[in-house]
Amino acid sequence: MRRFFAILCIFLMLISCKKTTTKEKPAAITADIKTSNKPNILIIYTDDLGYGDVGAYVTGKSLTPNIDRLATEGIRFTNGYASSATCSPSRYALLTGQYPWRNKNAKILPGTAPLLIDTTQVTLPKLLNKEGYQTAVIGKWHLGLGTGKVNWNQKVSPGPNEVGFDYSYIMAATQDRVPTVYLENGLVQGLEADDPIFIDYEKNFEGQPTGKDNPELLTMKWHHGHNSSIINGIPRIGYMKGGKKALWNDVDMADNFLNRSKKYIKENKNKPFFLYYAMQQPHVPRTPHPRFVGKSGLGPRGDVIVEADWAVGEIVKTLEEEGILENTLIFFSSDNGPVLNDGYYDDAVEKLGDHKPMGPLRGGKYSLFEAGTRVPFIIYWKNKIQPKVSNAIVSQLDILSSFSNLIGSNVFAEDSKNLVETFKGTSDIGREVLILEATSRTALRKGNWLMIPPYKGPAVEEQVDIELGNSADFQLYNLKDDIEQQHNLAATMPEKLEEMIKTFIQIRGEDYNKTEQLILK
Repeated sequence: MRRFFAILCIFLMLISCKKTTTKEKPAAITADIKTSNKPNILIIYTDDLGYGDVGAYVTGKSLTPNIDRLATEGIRFTNGYASSATCSPSRYALLTGQYPWRNKNAKILPGTAPLLIDTTQVTLPKLLNKEGYQTAVIGKWHLGLGTGKVNWNQKVSPGPNEVGFDYSYIMAATQDRVPTVYLENGLVQGLEADDPIFIDYEKNFEGQPTGKDNPELLTMKWHHGHNSSIINGIPRIGYMKGGKKALWNDVDMADNFLNRSKKYIKENKNKPFFLYYAMQQPHVPRTPHPRFVGKSGLGPRGDVIVEADWAVGEIVKTLEEEGILENTLIFFSSDNGPVLNDGYYDDAVEKLGDHKPMGPLRGGKYSLFEAGTRVPFIIYWKNKIQPKVSNAIVSQLDILSSFSNLIGSNVFAEDSKNLVETFKGTSDIGREVLILEATSRTALRKGNWLMIPPYKGPAVEEQVDIELGNSADFQLYNLKDDIEQQHNLAATMPEKLEEMIKTFIQIRGEDYNKTEQLILK
């Protein structure tokens, strides 16, 4: 009898184990099904690349055959916008889905600025992470780090990892700003304990040479604003001391970010991933690898565009080789419009030739005219999205809510429109209204119309030779008939102007009541 009960107990235990295993397997299968239907998401974000820099957007010689491939085999938006004509605000809007003017600190940031994104805020990587995605940022960050008093010799936090990125490999700000080091998950790479880093944006460190005082040490001559610490023969913005082994090599930067991105893709190919690949080109200082020097015939600016295009081709090639291109949605764009001389003498103006970085648009970086914020805007998803040219008005703000809807998430942001069908090419309906920004000034795009309120200040920024869009009078342009913005219709179409101003004030709020009173007198 005892033997019988012993056998019975063993039998019951086996049945129990079998039942437990049977219950666990469907749960695992369900999890696999949940993630297997979600596409990988790759954002390729360039820095200061103009509407006319991408061959698919203009006629004539192309510097960008690989980017052109994405444009011709995907959806090329002709009315695609960055939220701002400068970098930090646009990057903030891309990742948060919020207008940068709602955050008073969303301006061009120094390398020592605190983290711009609130760690409790909705972000694109955060919502994707909750849906099972691995998330990474590789490249330029420029959204602040820490709380304002950063010790670069310890882990820097909060940063990308605290706003939704599982992995981060970044430069803190821009290539022309200190600190000139890479940070991986908040830690400066290559830093030696006996050679700590010190950073200051107001006062130089004793004994440290500068671009202003030591021109004999320079390999690149500064034009304006870039005359502080010298790193690799290049004068920068801000002062830096120490960290010699941690300093980056400028000409290797594109290869470094590319190789890190390729490695990340290969390591995460079996699960849904989001990679924000934030390239540094063609921002100054333009330092193409020797392989690309002279390839464009347009000087260093053209050469780094060729280099960036090659990197795009390498990323796509990696996706193909790993067998995941058809399951990867690629969004390609730029943080703002182009600029030629942005602080260094590098022949960008002298060797421009017939190339028009602005394309048919007026203005450029820093400008409220169209070339400041209308940028290359391409959605590519092999065999999922059919080739198309779309005139729908779309903004980088809309990426968050649209991608959220695409993967079945219910997380959205206040200023981000769900245009997923437009991004998939199944709809031609885009935004009706959009606020555009340039250095704390804002304007309104509504339908085919653009309205720029009166702003004090110079009409042209002489250092960069770009029209800023400032005027003592209201400006009103019909972009459908006048893409070059040569005909201000504010005086001849008062009713349309009044309509635009009311819409502008409705979105911007009470701060613009004074503007409304001015026009309605």
